[in-house]
Amino acid sequence: MTAISLGAKKVKNRRPANSFLSALPWIGPAILLILLVVVWPAVELIRISLTKITSAGVLEGFNGLGNYKLLFENPDLKTIAIRTVVWVLSVVFLTVIISLPLAQLINQSFPGRKFVRWAMIVPWAASVVMTSIIWKWMLELTSGEFNLTLRQLGIQHGQPVDWLRDPRFSFFVLIWVAVFVSIPFTTFVILAGLQSIPHDIIEAAQVDGASAWQVYRGIKFPLLRNSLLIATIINLINVFNSFPIIWALTRGGPGYNTDTTTTFAYKMAFVEYNMGPSTALGVINFGFIMLIVLVYLRVTKATRDQA
Repeated sequence: MTAISLGAKKVKNRRPANSFLSALPWIGPAILLILLVVVWPAVELIRISLTKITSAGVLEGFNGLGNYKLLFENPDLKTIAIRTVVWVLSVVFLTVIISLPLAQLINQSFPGRKFVRWAMIVPWAASVVMTSIIWKWMLELTSGEFNLTLRQLGIQHGQPVDWLRDPRFSFFVLIWVAVFVSIPFTTFVILAGLQSIPHDIIEAAQVDGASAWQVYRGIKFPLLRNSLLIATIINLINVFNSFPIIWALTRGGPGYNTDTTTTFAYKMAFVEYNMGPSTALGVINFGFIMLIVLVYLRVTKATRDQA
């Protein structure tokens, strides 16, 4: 082996380390931020979930899996976990189903299209807490606009419906408000996917005599797969973590009838001062979110590889 080849081999072996060191000033702040904001709190949450905690929040030493045992002994956990699954799947499914035709509609050319697009994005751009409070005011028992309108139309007779406190309706109201807030983002993600479809393919199908429905079913919808996957996964994360909607409208009540695991963990910690099981549930919630994030990263990687 010649001296030149030996020198080239040494340079090649040193390149990864040199590349990392040269990039460190640029990626160092981002790595530090991730460590401080994500990794450290997660490690602390796991550590505290294995610690005995008093109702005042004082750590009293290692407790093993005692907090997890107390959590799974809670008789309300099973019902709340099932409700959380129903909550997430219902909101995401309805959001996607409604957003698909809406994206197709605002992708068409018509007078006032720009205004419609701006109007659609308002519920998503506005504060979720503000939107939830507006809905709470609209659904108020005696003076809410919804009950007043139903009475004026002759649909509602006798006592008005307490949409936010009646267990028969409160959970469905929360689902609707969550869908209302989620639709704009999902619609614009699907719209971006529609606008990325080459017009040549659509024009060729139309020349061959394909109807608008055949073009959508056979060409547009299959090419929207990546946009739908990304929108669905992001919505799964947002809806699972959704705290403001439930807390602003019902505070998880009446009782635990509209709680999800997110609001239940908060309620155990800051309402019932049952800190140990709350941290255990926080770890479980965090693990579920990380699982969804890993799926999201795989989907986005597959999308980049196909591009």
